[in-house]
Amino acid sequence: MQVAYLLYDRFTALDITGPHEVFNSVPDVESVFVGENAGPCRNESDTLSMVADKSLEEVTAPDILVVPGGFGTRNLLDHEPLLEWIRSVDETSTWTTSVCTGALLLAAAGLLDGRPATTHWLARETLGELGAEPVADRVVIDGKYATGAGVSAGIDMALTLVSEIYGTEVAQAVQLGIEYDPQPPLDAGSPEKAPGEIVELVSAVFTARESS
Repeated sequence: MQVAYLLYDRFTALDITGPHEVFNSVPDVESVFVGENAGPCRNESDTLSMVADKSLEEVTAPDILVVPGGFGTRNLLDHEPLLEWIRSVDETSTWTTSVCTGALLLAAAGLLDGRPATTHWLARETLGELGAEPVADRVVIDGKYATGAGVSAGIDMALTLVSEIYGTEVAQAVQLGIEYDPQPPLDAGSPEKAPGEIVELVSAVFTARESS
């Protein structure tokens, strides 16, 4: 089974590394990192690079597509070379997935029209404007489309798919193997739980980073 991870400038690293750690724990999985051009891509804070081993033209039929989020998505919502590739590989994929604002790229490609989907809480309105039906859930599956909410939800999304593909026991084994047992020190992981002033602060910071 080939899992293709899309890379582009200003992506979010955990959106890639979280699902990769999960899928890489399952036997007979081939991971391929793909970008518009082969070579390094910088993350959104310009502090880390990941290498696209292959270009879009070299990856044509992955079984699973993982599209990460990141501030770079906003510059790609009308970038047809990338959107056309997403549509093309979706024609034969078993699963087409996204993490965080990666859902915006799936929606911009027309794959989520009228479908329930999730994304980072600050991008739900944009996701709706692009034709999807935003849902506040951490993981949403509709047909072969699996979307995860903000950044860390990529692990949950991938574990959900491992359970769907290989069964609950395999997913449990993977979860135990990576010791994924969240016990956050604070209960502020969603806008519904965080104090209002923290929601406003994070909103302002994200807005500033998105436009920089």
